[in-house]
Amino acid sequence: MTRILLALVLLLSAASAHAAVRIKDIADIKGLRENQIVGYGLVIGLNGTGDTLRNAPFTEQSLQSMLENMGINVRNETTSTNNPTRPTTLRTRNVAAVMVTADLTPSIGPGERMDVTVSSLGDATSLLGGTLVMTSLRAADGAVYAVAQGAITVAGYSVGGQAQNVSQGTPTAGRIPNGALVEREVQGSLHEMEFLVLQLKNPDFVTATRILDAINRYAGGRYRAQIAFERDYRTIVLSKPRHIGPVRFLAEIGELTVEPDTPARVVINERTGTVVIGRDVRISTVAVTHGNLTVRVTEMPVVSQPAPFSRGQTVVVPQTVVEANEAGSQVAILSGVDLQRLVRGLNQIGLKPSGIIAILQAIKTAGALQADVIVQ
Repeated sequence: MTRILLALVLLLSAASAHAAVRIKDIADIKGLRENQIVGYGLVIGLNGTGDTLRNAPFTEQSLQSMLENMGINVRNETTSTNNPTRPTTLRTRNVAAVMVTADLTPSIGPGERMDVTVSSLGDATSLLGGTLVMTSLRAADGAVYAVAQGAITVAGYSVGGQAQNVSQGTPTAGRIPNGALVEREVQGSLHEMEFLVLQLKNPDFVTATRILDAINRYAGGRYRAQIAFERDYRTIVLSKPRHIGPVRFLAEIGELTVEPDTPARVVINERTGTVVIGRDVRISTVAVTHGNLTVRVTEMPVVSQPAPFSRGQTVVVPQTVVEANEAGSQVAILSGVDLQRLVRGLNQIGLKPSGIIAILQAIKTAGALQADVIVQ
């Protein structure tokens, strides 16, 4: 843990001189976003690893509906004159009901292809070797935007017998590269926008101001005009010059670099023992000590054997040994002038991740940690 923290500090120190990033990496164009589409379909061609139709009735209903659309009647079968028809029971294990999901990018148009994700909906054990039957993908407005079909690529597998199973990854989910054909384009384009609006991915007053100044400084020399003004701390409105297209205009603005500012935060994940300390985190001068108390309980039962001819019984006598050990600890003074000194002070105590988490939470409770603590 100590080596990892020191490596992160050196990395942050080396990158501090080159902290400027491009505007297009920290801001998006309002109106140009991905749209989620979803569909329900069937995967066929499975080698006995599909849904159990008795446990997944929706799979049987979907299979019957698909065959009926192709002119095949599988719901009833003729038996005799007295009993002309009776329901047909399907027993195939080569079909699985799935949900198909994809993200429709704003730059994609009709006739282009995109990747889709296929996930099992029933009790299928694997989609390996399956083929997705033509499935319509709809957006939130109910319109069909793409149609997916093709062979599924599955990264995981599951092999087992009566006594043991071996599995790796998730065999009930896979992808179809270029498996969806776009049928409809998302409404809205850059040419229809009167104003171009930049939305910050991490809203911040200082970052918004720096972006605004960088754009106006560039526009003053390039277009002889001030083209940007702030709407709020996460939105910047751009007025596009008339003699330039929106694509070239956004390409030039997106390549401008600024140094984003972030609030002081400490992110703690107690499940994995991960602690992330922001660059601007400061700690007022405090004295910290941390000790660990270890209690070990060992059961050492003893068998009591009676003497010969004593008519006694052999019994097990419980014997418990309890050991308590508290490791010695030292007092360290933490004064977080910068991130490097803060990590050096924590390393002086020789803490494990769980100890660092406890120390940071205690410092925050004492009011000496000048940052937001986010516990995941």
